[in-house]
Amino acid sequence: MVRSLADRGIETAFPIQLATIPPALAGRDVCGRAPTGSGKTLAFGIPAVLRVKRAKPHRPRALVLAPTRELAAQICDELRMLADRDQSVESFYGGVRFGNQVRALKAGVDIAVACPGRMADLINQGHVDLRDVDLVVLDEADRMADMGFLPEVRRLLDACSKKRQTLLFSATLDGDVDVIVKGYMTNPVRHEEAGADPDGPTAEHVFWQIERPDRIGMATQIVAKVGPTVVFCRTKRGADRVAKQMRTRGVSAVAIHGDRSQNQRERALEDFRSGDARAIVATDVAARGIHVDGVECVIHFDPTDDPKDYVHRSGRTGRAGNAGVVISFVPNEMRRDLVRQQKSIGREIQIVAPDVANLTEGEPQRAPRKVHSGDRNDQRRDRRDKERSSNGSSGRNRPGGSKPKGAGPSGSKPRGPKPVGAKPNGVKPNGAKANGPRPGGSKSNGSKPNGSKPNGAKANGAKAGSAKSRGGKSGGPRSNGPRPGVHKARRTSSPR
Repeated sequence: MVRSLADRGIETAFPIQLATIPPALAGRDVCGRAPTGSGKTLAFGIPAVLRVKRAKPHRPRALVLAPTRELAAQICDELRMLADRDQSVESFYGGVRFGNQVRALKAGVDIAVACPGRMADLINQGHVDLRDVDLVVLDEADRMADMGFLPEVRRLLDACSKKRQTLLFSATLDGDVDVIVKGYMTNPVRHEEAGADPDGPTAEHVFWQIERPDRIGMATQIVAKVGPTVVFCRTKRGADRVAKQMRTRGVSAVAIHGDRSQNQRERALEDFRSGDARAIVATDVAARGIHVDGVECVIHFDPTDDPKDYVHRSGRTGRAGNAGVVISFVPNEMRRDLVRQQKSIGREIQIVAPDVANLTEGEPQRAPRKVHSGDRNDQRRDRRDKERSSNGSSGRNRPGGSKPKGAGPSGSKPRGPKPVGAKPNGVKPNGAKANGPRPGGSKSNGSKPNGSKPNGAKANGAKAGSAKSRGGKSGGPRSNGPRPGVHKARRTSSPR
C-alpha cells in the first residue's frame, strides 16, 4: 500500500488521515469532520481496501454511500488504484442501465460504491443483499441529508450486518447528521480539524460588484486569465445559456446539471480534466459532484441563498493544500443579503470593484474544438446560426449561396414558364389566341396543349363541333375557358 501511494507522489499523510486511519484499521467506528478536498477519500479508502474480505455473488462486503453520481464514480476510481488485482470495486448509480451493474453483482463485488437511490432499486429488484456488509462508509453525509437521502440511508444501514463498522465523514456534524451518528454508530472516534475553515484554508475569497449584463464578459476575462474554472449558476437553463455564451466569446466551456444524461456529465468532466474545456458551468446539484484536481478558480455567477451551498461550491478550489480563488458576482440589489450570509459563516467581507489584472495568471488556454457543444441540440443550434449568418437573415436558403427553388444548374435553361411570345408546344395559331401564354408567361387554366391545332376552337382539349353554346355560334375563338354547356374532353398530360 505504501509503495502504491509513493508511486503516485503521496508520501505524507494529511491531518484527517493521521487522525482517522489508525482507529479505522483497528475496527473502530470513526466520525470525521474536515473540509472538502482535505484527503477524506484516502482516510476511509485505505482501511476499506485493507480490511475488506472476498464477496459472494450478489453479497458485497463493504458499502460506500455518496450523494452524487460523479462523486461515486471518482471514489470508485480512487479505490481501484488502492485495491489489489483480485479485489473487485464497482460503482452503482442512476442515469445508466442496470445491465452492467447486475452482471458485476452476479460475479461478486467486494466494495460497492453507490448512490442511495440506485442501491435501493437494486435491493428491491433482488439483485443485491447487504447482510454480509460489515464495513459502511458515509461520505459527504451532510450533503446526503440536504438532498433528502437520509431516510434511504437509514434503510440501507438497517439492511447491513448488525456488527458492521461505520465510518462517517462530513463537513458538518450537526442536525440530521448527528442523528445518524447517535443512532447508527457505536462509541465513535471523533475528529474535527481544529480551526478548519469549511471553504478550504488556502482559497482566497473576493466579492466583486458586477451588474447582471456585465457578468458574462467578466467571467470570460477571469477564465482566460486564471485557468480552469468552475462557474456556478442558479438554474439548469442558466447553466446552459452561460456555457454557450462563453463559447461564443472564445472560451471553451461545458455545462453540467441534473437534466444532462450520465454520459453527457461524464464527457463534460473528462473534457474539463483533459483541458479541452477551460470552464465547467454547473448548478448546486453538482456542487459536490465535481472533484477535479487543479481547479484554479470558482465563480459564483449567481449568488446562492444557502450558506452551506456557498461552502460546498467554494470547496471545488483550494483543495488538498493547493491555492485557489473564489469570486462572487454581487449585483447591487444583493449586497445586503450577501453580507448577512457571509457573516453567518464567520466571514466579514468587503464588496469591491472588479480587478482581473491582480488575479494569478494560469496556464495558457488550449485551442478549443471547432464545435464544442454538450449535446446534439447545441450542435444543431450552432449550425443553424452559422447558416443564417452566411445567408443574410433567413435560414431557408441552403448554405453556401445555393440557388433559389426552380433554378437549374449553371449553364442550363430554367425550368420555369416560357417568355412572352413563345409558341405553345406543337400549336400553330390560326389568327386567334389559342390558349397561348398570357403576358407574364402564365397559361390560362393551367393546361398545356398537347400537339392539337386550335381550328377555331379553344385549345383546351375540347373538340371542334362540340355542343353549341348559349346565345352564340360555336367555332369562334374563345380565350376565357368553355362557356356553360361545353363539355370538356379528358385532360391529357403534356411533357415538361
